[in-house]
Amino acid sequence: MMELCSIASGSSGNCIYAGTDHVHLLVDTGISKKKIECGLNEIGLKADEIDGILITHEHSDHVKGLGVMSRKYGIPIYATAGTIAAIERDGRLGEIDSSLFHPILPETDFMIGEIAIHPIRTSHDAADPVAYIMKSGDRSVGVITDLGKYDHSLVDNLSDIDVLLLEANHDVNMLQVGVYPYYLKQRILGDKGHLSNETCGQLLDEVLHDGIKKILLGHLSKENNYPQLAYETVKMEITMGSSPYKGNDFPIEIAPRDSLSELITI
Repeated sequence: MMELCSIASGSSGNCIYAGTDHVHLLVDTGISKKKIECGLNEIGLKADEIDGILITHEHSDHVKGLGVMSRKYGIPIYATAGTIAAIERDGRLGEIDSSLFHPILPETDFMIGEIAIHPIRTSHDAADPVAYIMKSGDRSVGVITDLGKYDHSLVDNLSDIDVLLLEANHDVNMLQVGVYPYYLKQRILGDKGHLSNETCGQLLDEVLHDGIKKILLGHLSKENNYPQLAYETVKMEITMGSSPYKGNDFPIEIAPRDSLSELITI
């Protein structure tokens, strides 16, 4: 059995729970300690039951609560060496006990209890970013956000995933005509930015298989997307794509910005 629940997912903060009956993990802590604790309580867990925090990269919307969480609970932190160095350089999170940091390598599996974790290198404008696939037995969940493009390696990694939280950050047209300054628009649209709704749907079209149980669309921009627009665009890309599947063939939902998704159990 594996579980996945989005506690918060969006451009203003990200924190995802994944675990089994015996091992409980967080992917990112980009919201306040109080919100993390409340979210965990809603799914029947306490923060002191968390066995590890997997950090994707050092941007604030992914690490905002890391300092206070680590100081309060002493939870081991797993991240690439580049990400750890960037967090320690920044200083805004306050003092974090260096013994809590456990450096990991992209594309190299490691274990936390009964969960095997596969970090995947991503194309994003951070020091050394990764996404994560977590497996226990024959069940697997993936949290794949903050990437400007995808490649065959990522497609291969997702080829047998059971549950997937995937970034659908922005609608290209909304971003292009929106209020963001030109440099920020170019950053988001670039190869080290974020996946658009269209690109998210195209990636899904390449990785869908009969065994997928659930898809969550996450990390939506508050300013450059709407949940319904992301949902409809992704489904249309699947329907129009080269796979044999249609957009309605799989349960697709939006991970809420400021509240919990359902607790998905497989």
